[in-house]
Amino acid sequence: MARIVTLTLNPTIDKSTTADRIVADHKIRCGAPKFEPGGGGLNVSRALRRLGSNSVAVFPVGGPSGQLLCQLLSEEHIEQRPIAIEGWTRENFIVTDASTGQQYRFGMPGPTLRAEEQQQVLQVLREFTELPEFLVISGSLPPGVEPELLTRIARAAHEMGVKVVADTSGPALEALLETGVYLAKPNVGELSKMQGVEELDSQAVAGAAQQLVQAGKCEIVVVSMGPQGACVVSAEGADYVPAPSVKKRSTVGAGDSMVAGLLHGLSEGRSLRETARLGVACGTAATMNPGTELFRQADVERLYQWLLKTMPAAEI
Repeated sequence: MARIVTLTLNPTIDKSTTADRIVADHKIRCGAPKFEPGGGGLNVSRALRRLGSNSVAVFPVGGPSGQLLCQLLSEEHIEQRPIAIEGWTRENFIVTDASTGQQYRFGMPGPTLRAEEQQQVLQVLREFTELPEFLVISGSLPPGVEPELLTRIARAAHEMGVKVVADTSGPALEALLETGVYLAKPNVGELSKMQGVEELDSQAVAGAAQQLVQAGKCEIVVVSMGPQGACVVSAEGADYVPAPSVKKRSTVGAGDSMVAGLLHGLSEGRSLRETARLGVACGTAATMNPGTELFRQADVERLYQWLLKTMPAAEI
């Protein structure tokens, strides 16, 4: 049994392509599309596979697009526990304007998840005979799903002794934090909203994250700060990890790649300092590739070693 289970309630197929130039009201001819699995938890499972860690992906799936999603995951050797639903799995569209290098990302709403289908999600999670160490709840909520479902899932995980990792946003993230999680990965904007302010500087980010830890809402907070890296806070203190400077080609999957790096490090028993730098290395490496390619292992290793050598742990 894999030590990590990922839960993606709103999975998608990411369809990406390139156009010479995007101009309104003109017929735009695109290159051959690339189809890849998408949605927070599925990207985490895909990234974990690249790092050498196995996981089990749990997700609702329906229609011909859902069949394609399962096929794409099988091609990447991802172990799956798909939950059949009535609605069709959604598709997202990403197009890059070759003349400017700008990327346009179109996210579609997912199918409504009916009450009985939501119950199946809980049932599948309870049916694991060998319990994982981590349950990753990642991505957006589809229509018909209230944050209360995540509360029920987190409580069930707590009862089974499974550590919950939360990588979502808004009311969904707040509901999970109220229940209590092992690790939360808000970005700086999400943390600012929870604090009721427009923005937080580096010093304030560490303080806000420490409040979550002190309140018992999570043991570890990893605040994603985009090109500025990440702030990692636990009972041991705060650690700021700047992101290496690289040529950015796409931000799709960067946050999910960071989560995968964190989980890979934790499951291997690495120190929090090493784990934080592996997470930042994975997230940064993902931005170096176009479309929805996630990262290349060689890039991750190079950036990780650089961070270990040049970025010693530093309290904020």
